[in-house]
Amino acid sequence: MKHILIIGDGMADNAVPELDGKTPLEAADKPFIDALAAKSTLGSVRTVPPMLPPGSDTAILSIFGCDPTVYFTGRSPLEAAGCGIRVEPGCASFRCNMICMEDGDAPFADKRILSHNAGSIDGESSIAIITALCEEPEFRTAMEAIGMTIAPTPSFRHMALQKSGDIKGLIAKPPHDILGQKVGDYEFCGNENAKALWDLMVLANRKLEHHPLNDARRAAGKKPANGIWFWAEGTSVALPSFVEANGVGGSVISAVPLVHGIGVLTGLKMVEVEGATGEVDTNYAGKLQAAKDALQSGDEFLCLHLEAPDESTHNGSLSDKLLAIHQLDSLIVEPLVRWLEEQEMDHRILILSDHKTLMSSRTHDGDPVPYMIYDSTKPICSGLSYTEANGEKGPFMERGTDLMKTLFQR
Repeated sequence: MKHILIIGDGMADNAVPELDGKTPLEAADKPFIDALAAKSTLGSVRTVPPMLPPGSDTAILSIFGCDPTVYFTGRSPLEAAGCGIRVEPGCASFRCNMICMEDGDAPFADKRILSHNAGSIDGESSIAIITALCEEPEFRTAMEAIGMTIAPTPSFRHMALQKSGDIKGLIAKPPHDILGQKVGDYEFCGNENAKALWDLMVLANRKLEHHPLNDARRAAGKKPANGIWFWAEGTSVALPSFVEANGVGGSVISAVPLVHGIGVLTGLKMVEVEGATGEVDTNYAGKLQAAKDALQSGDEFLCLHLEAPDESTHNGSLSDKLLAIHQLDSLIVEPLVRWLEEQEMDHRILILSDHKTLMSSRTHDGDPVPYMIYDSTKPICSGLSYTEANGEKGPFMERGTDLMKTLFQR
């Protein structure tokens, strides 16, 4: 029996006025997922404990069976693991986003974040700009003064490590939660390290605003990567073994270091796919082939994660969110299930959104999300499509950590 977890990141939502009061899941063209749901168990699950912030970090920990109230020490250590970076005990880690801020020489605090990912900057450009910033003498000296280093990754997501960095009490808002708002209203606070981190971001904006690489981006009609933003602070983490909990191992396919990191830390294999961007232009064919290869090679468990619905929502694009859900249906779920049937591989498939990401606010939400579990050996007749409302008609799981037990029929 193959056990397959498919996550459409942030695809669950609330009703959207532009869709005549429907949610994107209700409005999207996803005929195969809906046909599969009609033969599945549908329910809803709380993936994020009420006392924790909603996000893929806390939600996917739950989905993998790791109680975030026990194991969550911050998002960035999980991402670091997915990038092959170990966060040493006593060291603080941060996500370092490349962002696009309002142009001009106005005070940093008066500017607004226009894009949390610098206009979906490509990996090569992102690495070039963060490398240039870290090599700039004044900025390099300022980093060294607070014990910080930045490790580039091929996306807008870089990793920052700070020796003896204090994150106790630190309040640092995620950039995607304050889009279009004056950043000075969200100046970091909570401890003495907050000012050091803030001052470094102020300096980065000053150095990047008129950098030739950003001038070239503007000339090409692209958003400049004229700022950085530290968030997702955390400390070293260890997660329980997936194999010991579930009796099998397997692989994780994603474009996102966070998901790979959770997989690696639980003992699963990380599968990287060339051209996997986390956007609607991701390499769907490559992800599908990687999934087939993993299952063909003997993996009993597979996680396939699609970031595009979440990024589309953060970017404020309803059309892209609908497209991403359609692509998940037509380019991933349908061809994968048909292949499993051709190979005569018995399978149980869990499909869900890790959390809601709301078009109304372009931010995450911690309300329960719908899930569906299809068993090729025991299809049932729910007759329902995969939507938030239909999930509420089925069993409710208060603890997201029970999902993996249910997938493995424990």
